[in-house]
Amino acid sequence: MRYELTLTSPTTEFKNLFTTINDGLELRLRFIDFKTAFAFMQQVAELAEKLNHHPEWRNVYNRVEIRLTTHDAGNTITDKDRQLAAAIAELDLVHQAEVEGR
Repeated sequence: MRYELTLTSPTTEFKNLFTTINDGLELRLRFIDFKTAFAFMQQVAELAEKLNHHPEWRNVYNRVEIRLTTHDAGNTITDKDRQLAAAIAELDLVHQAEVEGR
């Protein structure tokens, strides 16, 4: 399954989801079950491939943790991170999850 992505300027909606921690944008989500968490990860993987910018992430059962930082810019937040965060914030599945750690 492929997901279409129209790249626009990063919106500020991602700021409502992601937290800035140690020069990275971080997001911790809890989904209803593993299947939904994995479907979300698949959607993020499609976005990451399209943008050629890949997250650090971790999945345990229904929880997904994402960290965005640009390694080749000295592990700081760049427009690449903001753009991927904004695209993630627009996914329908992200709004079906509970944001943890806020």
